[in-house]
Amino acid sequence: MSDKFEMFKEAYARYGVSDGALSLGARVEEDLGDEYARIDSIVTFNQLKVLDAFRKEKFSDIHLGLTTGYGYDDIGREKIEAVFARIFGCESAYVRYQISSGTQAVTAMLWGALRPGDTLLSVTGKPYDTLASTIGISSDEKDNDMSLVRFGIKYEQIELLPSGKFDLAAIEERVKDLKGIVFIQKSRGYTDRAALLCEDIAELASRVKKIKPDVIIAVDNCYGEFCEKIEPTEAGADVAAGSLIKNPGGGICKTGGYIAGRSDLTENAARHLTAPGLGSEVGPTLGFNRDIAMGLFLAPRVVGECLKGAVFAAKFFEEAGYKTSPSSSEKRGDIVQTLIFEDEEKMKDFVSKIQMVSPVDSFVTPEPWDMPGYEDQVVMAAGTFVQGATTELSCDGPIKPPFIAYLQGGLVSQQIKLASMAALS
Repeated sequence: MSDKFEMFKEAYARYGVSDGALSLGARVEEDLGDEYARIDSIVTFNQLKVLDAFRKEKFSDIHLGLTTGYGYDDIGREKIEAVFARIFGCESAYVRYQISSGTQAVTAMLWGALRPGDTLLSVTGKPYDTLASTIGISSDEKDNDMSLVRFGIKYEQIELLPSGKFDLAAIEERVKDLKGIVFIQKSRGYTDRAALLCEDIAELASRVKKIKPDVIIAVDNCYGEFCEKIEPTEAGADVAAGSLIKNPGGGICKTGGYIAGRSDLTENAARHLTAPGLGSEVGPTLGFNRDIAMGLFLAPRVVGECLKGAVFAAKFFEEAGYKTSPSSSEKRGDIVQTLIFEDEEKMKDFVSKIQMVSPVDSFVTPEPWDMPGYEDQVVMAAGTFVQGATTELSCDGPIKPPFIAYLQGGLVSQQIKLASMAALS
């Protein structure tokens, strides 16, 4: 066993980690040197990129102040949005604490870009469960009442190929007469497919724009920020949206979301969230500029910790005989790691072990429940300082075959490694 693990053997034993699990963990840690180095190179690139954006925008202490009421002329808010836009390589960004989730950000992005008669074409199959009511494809008809479909917007979807890549031939044929949006969900959602990479998005964008330049390419970027050296808006997407309690909030933000891309699309999303005629001009920051700015600055490093923990979990459980996705050697487009248990009780037991090694509510046993926006009961471990934050270590999944646990986040990779060894023990 490596000295790195041996010296902490007694500490690991407090969590019920067996000698066998510790030995396996030590061997896995030694084998992952090249993968860790690759992640470090991404972290360094993105950290310097973020720092450069703050410097070029001349970010100052005066931008950390607060506004109340309507929030008119908030120079700090404007500066933070300029920094976001520079990092994402796009015209503008709308970044607000008033956006409470990634779903709300994506919903605003779609409502801002689509008009009656347009078509929303999802090219990554059915979107994440929480968007079903926004689109109008919820199994509960009353949930569809305020949907895009109700307001005269058509919905279609094209499945990914068995390889997990875009069905480019089918997409190229469909966009010839498409008026509306080509929608991409970068992360896997509650599926067993891999996350899309920005190189995939770049190829799709190039082909679509050659056929129909006015089609809007919109990306749900949740879980994907800073996992690669470029973002979807640098790869040809017109607009992208995400949550600040995921990657770009760096574990600091307590809520919030963003929409980044073409200035007309971000402003239309702002008008949907506030009111026509007001748009991005209103929205008090209430003193949270510091959280957003600091979280964004820390985000590349925090995402690196998430990725290192996910790679360790993948390799560790592969060695233990479990099915994992992505594999420990695959390129990663998001921070999510899946473990396939094929057994409900094993899955729930694993989730409970994640809760056990959490700093908050470690004594609680997660139970499946009817989580708002999801079709199946969900079991979730989330012993986090910010409720629902997935940059912090969490694990969840729907209670249905093949009983997949979705592991994500981790402000410190040591917690993910401990959770993996404790779960196997």
